[in-house]
Amino acid sequence: MAKKSAGILWYRVQNDVLQMFLVHPGGPFWRNKNEGTWSIPKGEFEEGEDALQAAKREMHEETGIDTNINELRNSEFIELNPVRQKSGKIVYAWAAQGDFDASQLTSNTFEIEWPPKSGKKGIFPEVDKGKWFTIEEANKAILPYQLPLLIQLQEMVRTGF
Repeated sequence: MAKKSAGILWYRVQNDVLQMFLVHPGGPFWRNKNEGTWSIPKGEFEEGEDALQAAKREMHEETGIDTNINELRNSEFIELNPVRQKSGKIVYAWAAQGDFDASQLTSNTFEIEWPPKSGKKGIFPEVDKGKWFTIEEANKAILPYQLPLLIQLQEMVRTGF
């Protein structure tokens, strides 16, 4: 069975311009990579776990945003069509409108051996930064398989849902 992830495509409209919040993966492998590497905040969830609750949990773990106590608590979570990664993993996503100061991002951490086969362990943030992007900027920044999520959001906003 394919692995599954769940995440939230957070968006806002400022001065009539649609913007979406994306995160950059942390760790040394991604340090000098930018275009085509950004993602919605997301993470894996287990069979039987509620996907939307997993998406909210991952939003909190990767950004510090608690969807139960801040601007997102009253937001409507609109389910988007799932996308499939090259690996076969299926990503379930919801769009939600809100706002957040990206400089306030906090992320959980992970430990890996770095450099590989060095015997040295390092602790790195799962997400090293977050940023608000216009649709044009996001189209270039986001992982290619997640691009359909941006297209869905843009169409939803254009048609008023």
